[in-house]
Amino acid sequence: MENKYLVIGGTGKTGRKVVKNLKETGRNVRIASRKSNPSFEWEDPSNWGEVLKDIDRMYIVFYPDLAVPGAYEAIQKLIDIATSVGVQKAVLLSGKGEKEAERCEKLIANSGMDYTLVRASWFSQNFSESFFVDPILSGDVALPMPDVKIPFVDTGDIADVVTAALTDDQHNGKTYEVTGPRKLTFADVVSEISKATGSNINYRPISLDEYTAGLKAAGLPPDYIWLFEYLFREVLGNPDNQIVSHDVERVLGRKATDFSDFAAAAAETGVWEQKVSSI
Repeated sequence: MENKYLVIGGTGKTGRKVVKNLKETGRNVRIASRKSNPSFEWEDPSNWGEVLKDIDRMYIVFYPDLAVPGAYEAIQKLIDIATSVGVQKAVLLSGKGEKEAERCEKLIANSGMDYTLVRASWFSQNFSESFFVDPILSGDVALPMPDVKIPFVDTGDIADVVTAALTDDQHNGKTYEVTGPRKLTFADVVSEISKATGSNINYRPISLDEYTAGLKAAGLPPDYIWLFEYLFREVLGNPDNQIVSHDVERVLGRKATDFSDFAAAAAETGVWEQKVSSI
């Protein structure tokens, strides 16, 4: 009997690529997002039973991050409803080195469902689709922790690993740590993007306090500022998270996407051509 798949966050950085993978192989897939029908919102579980109805396997992406207060309780609620309506398997996108995310992982692992945990390093696409885009466009990238080396991972690699985990039961009960093939500092990243775009982009190291002060001055909500500070201090500052994993290659049988290949592909889309003022 054909499985039915649910992708929570199915229009996001990894979810939309998982949806594409599943559809291209003829799978029956439902997107769960604020704009889907039925809609899905982490803040409102009142219709989650309807969203999960007739679903066999699901991919879970919690927004904005499993580290934020309330994530644990939301994941517990989702599991309770999912198991009550007969969902058989869950694949969770988790954060590499986040203690709060590991608490949520245990909920999935102890749910009674088949499961796969996918712990991801920081996304390469944070520089093309997310919070680091504007600094790149301004030509002045001011970020803390200049000595930290990060194995940035391509969201396409994450999506391919997640798709394999959803569709192939040999991945049941496994935990994969997905990273890129090499570690880069923020200065390395800016250099790679400058090379790909042919633009002169400067990296300027600042303190974490200076960075968070800039976020406050830009008017970002306190919850987001807390999350950025947490990710820099607790995740990037942890040497255990500065390790290259080969799980992408183990699962997919191909090498992980290098940041330079990501940068070249992103530059071709024109995403870094628009100019904005620096914050």
